[in-house]
Amino acid sequence: MSDQTKRVAVIGAGIVGVSTAIHLQRAGHSAILIDREGPAAGTSYGNAGVLASASVVPVNVPGLWRKAPKMLFDGNQPLFLKWGYLPKLLPWLARYLSYGKPQETRRIAAALHGIVGASLEEHQALAAGTGAERYVMASDYVFAYPTRAAYEADAFGWSIRRAEGFAWDELGADALAAYEPTLSPSLSFAVRLPNHGRITDPGAYVKTLAAHAEATGATIVTATADDIVRENGRVTGVRVTTASGADTIACEAVALCTGVWSGPLAKALGVAAPLESERGYHMELWGANISPRAPTTITTGKFVATPMEGRLRLAGIVEFGGLNAPPSRTPFDLLKRQALAAFPGLTWDETREWMGHRPATVDSIPLIGPSPTLAGAYMGFGHHHIGLTAGPKTGRLLAQLIAGQTPNQDITPYAPARFASR
Repeated sequence: MSDQTKRVAVIGAGIVGVSTAIHLQRAGHSAILIDREGPAAGTSYGNAGVLASASVVPVNVPGLWRKAPKMLFDGNQPLFLKWGYLPKLLPWLARYLSYGKPQETRRIAAALHGIVGASLEEHQALAAGTGAERYVMASDYVFAYPTRAAYEADAFGWSIRRAEGFAWDELGADALAAYEPTLSPSLSFAVRLPNHGRITDPGAYVKTLAAHAEATGATIVTATADDIVRENGRVTGVRVTTASGADTIACEAVALCTGVWSGPLAKALGVAAPLESERGYHMELWGANISPRAPTTITTGKFVATPMEGRLRLAGIVEFGGLNAPPSRTPFDLLKRQALAAFPGLTWDETREWMGHRPATVDSIPLIGPSPTLAGAYMGFGHHHIGLTAGPKTGRLLAQLIAGQTPNQDITPYAPARFASR
């Protein structure tokens, strides 16, 4: 490698890692994608498929700490807990809830807007010339409420979106019925946000992007990354375990993009990342007779219904239960029950179910930037519910930093050093 180019190991082949690799290649660098299962095997496959630029309001809004206990004991609410996991969860949860203040919510929203505000354009630019363009669709994004009063009860969140520059149309009962006749009359008010987008098959999309990266020079390695090799305070390689045994992959820089599994390697890089899994669920209805014209959040159930190729995907739910427990049955039953209530007459031919792990930080802001202790090491993980939305911009920022360029925005809010080990 010359002084102008770098050999970069990207650990994690989800949307963030694949985006990083493509942006690195376009800048003339060499990328090695390392993933224990291969491209799009986790959350990048199972997300809601919405390019949700307006999703700048974190889950942890003021008052959540009062509402959450009641939600846990209400079978119709989208919050679940495996109670045996509670002792392990409590230290993280206490730190997380401490950010549920109005001024913190506004600060978080501003930071998130910096990586999701132009999501559709970022995805279109990323996919250009890769063969993945066909999966990226411009669309509205709709929030459906039972009444205008229910919408007005969410005024704090909508005021934050307005402050971040978002505009929307308000649809009363007649306008909503004309716009989206598949919805139940019990949902009589909606907000329609223009200039959003959707991915018609998230798994196929990320796999196609990865295939393009490989076809244009990237190496894809199926392996578990065990450690970062260093010499004189700089990255020199990644130790991995493959099906054939241990190996070391030489590189001049490394980007850690493994979502909720990033903690151990981040710690080796000087960052005690306060990560927890927000276990998310989706149910796909193949051959559904109803397909909304745009991704629609059913606010009564906090789930999103997204039209995809050949099926309708219902995605949502927050469950705390760690990385190892099997999926719960109740969240799937809730999604089905709420979908039938929201879309009267909904039928389908086949059901497919999935549970995955959203990487949640205590402050609801991802870690994007350099290691505070090791030159050549960078991080890009912790995106909560916005990994797909923010993936291309995160990859662009990481590629710029690795190349020694200065991004044209303030990246201080995402600095991994805010969680530096003591």
